[in-house]
Order: sequence, then C-alpha cells, then structure tokens
Amino acid sequence: MKPIKIMPCLDMKEGRVVKGVHFVDLKEAGDPVENAAFYQAEGADELAMLDIAATLENRKTRLEWVKNVSAVLDIPLTVGGGISTLQDIELVLQAGADKVSMNSAAVKNPQLVREAAQQFGSGKITVAIDARRNQTMPSGFELVVSGGTLPVAQDAVGWARICQELGAGVILPTSMDGDGTQAGYDIEYTKAISSAVDLPVVASGGAGRLEDFYEVVVQGGASILLAASVFHYRLLSIRAVKQYLVEKGLTVV
Repeated sequence: MKPIKIMPCLDMKEGRVVKGVHFVDLKEAGDPVENAAFYQAEGADELAMLDIAATLENRKTRLEWVKNVSAVLDIPLTVGGGISTLQDIELVLQAGADKVSMNSAAVKNPQLVREAAQQFGSGKITVAIDARRNQTMPSGFELVVSGGTLPVAQDAVGWARICQELGAGVILPTSMDGDGTQAGYDIEYTKAISSAVDLPVVASGGAGRLEDFYEVVVQGGASILLAASVFHYRLLSIRAVKQYLVEKGLTVV
C-alpha cells in the first residue's frame, strides 16, 4: 500500500476560501494564503485549490490567486476550475501550480486529457469526477459537471477508466451526496473508482471524523485524502489525522 497523503482543499470564490454542503450554501472560510501557509506548517502533503465558480461564470481560473498561494508553499499545489485548453494549463503551471485538475472540460473534450498528458506529463494531470447516485447507470453513479449542476447521463466509473486510458495521472472523485456533510466519505463511490483504475485516487467529500480517513483507505482504496470543512473550521488537525492513521497501522508520508 502506498504511503497516505493528506490534502486540504481551498474552494475559492471572490478571492476567499468558502465551503458549502452538496456544492451549495457556501460560507466564508478564511483567507487562501493564510490557510495555505497554516496547512503546510501543519504537515499537509499537498494542497488543492479549486476556483469553484470559474466554469459556471464561463471564465478562467484567477491566476493571481494561484501566484499568491503558491508563493507560500513548498508542497505540491493542484489547481482546478475553468481549465479548458492546453494554454490554460500552461498559464496555471507558470503561475506556480504543480498540477492541474480538470472536470467539465475533460468531459466535453476527452482528447484534452490525452493532449495535456502528452504535453505536460501524466503526473501533472488530475481529472476530477463529480457524481451522484443514479441506479440507471451501470455503476450506480452518474457523472455531473458544471460545479455539480448538470448531470450528463454518463457512467462515472466508466469515465474514470477512459481517463486512465487517455493518460490522466490522478483521479479525484467527489460524491455530491457526501460533499460538506461531514458524515463520512462515500466509501462505495470511492471504492468503485479505485477498483476500476490503477491510478492514485483522491478521496473527497464528507470527511468528519478521524475514522473516516482510515475507512476510506482500507475500504475505499484511496491513497490521497482530501478534506476541507474539518480543517477550515479546525475541527480536526492534519497532525491528529496522521497520528491516528499511524496508530491504526497505516504508513503516512
């Protein structure tokens, strides 16, 4: 089993960190630069920053946010939101990101994943896969795009397999059913994805207790554990999560 990484996530809107439940009811959660520096000092292994309104507002990721946050980091930064062309990827990487995360644009144009992996390397390309339960899908999970607003009648797990074939380096599945609830990661969805691909899988959506982090590794097959609410509101510390995982017999970075 790979060493487990902890990845706080900064959901960004209007220059501030926000957090919602099921992708809505957004609440203020602080300054991105202060949060980034705090999480690195706390022992975060990577950081994600998602410009959650970019696609809905039909604009690109705010590069100044990337520059400001990356300036205080030594750990890898993954940036997503509004990334839809190879030029977008190049600009975000030049602004200081180490990796990019694509979602809606990849669904709309799957060849973008292949071209991006070829040009920048698979290790820099994460594909985020938002899904909700839908029993008409072969896996029971339907792909949703545009910030969780648009179901596309495509199987989410089948899409993960396609992304691997196209050259993606990491898959980041988020369960809309679990997002922001602090009721636990969606183990079933995470496991469905991790069983379908050979890539690192980022668990995302719903972390609330120390046990959630352990369960999504041993039952869900995740190796990178993303969380937002529990860290932003200081309900759990990264150090406490890592210590707990070690006590449970897992290897952390």
